[in-house]
Amino acid sequence: MLKHRGFPGRLPSSEYQFVIRRDNKAGATKLIARERYADRRPPDRRADAGFMEALWLYFGEEPFERGNLDAGRLSWLFGREVVPAEDPFDPESYEALLKIDVDRARASFPEAFDGTGVWDNGSA
Repeated sequence: MLKHRGFPGRLPSSEYQFVIRRDNKAGATKLIARERYADRRPPDRRADAGFMEALWLYFGEEPFERGNLDAGRLSWLFGREVVPAEDPFDPESYEALLKIDVDRARASFPEAFDGTGVWDNGSA
């Protein structure tokens, strides 16, 4: 499992994790597209936006390997802002390639791209 050195481990001042420490011996947790409902709590929305911003700052428009990125956190963006970068795609592989759908991500999380997010404004 590739470890993304320098990628934030969690959202600052929270327990929302962004990476895992070690691979699961039973295999990688399957990525699924989780539905984000309008009534989600503000801390959950902030975690999604902070994770999207971290992905953008770390990877940009380039495809990236899933590696040690948290499957639960990825699943909140998967199928919308984060999409498979290969065909066929294995949602249960640490080596699976993903990429950011920039247009959709900018529409969903403008703060992750405009300098007002968690990482760009100096609050991290």
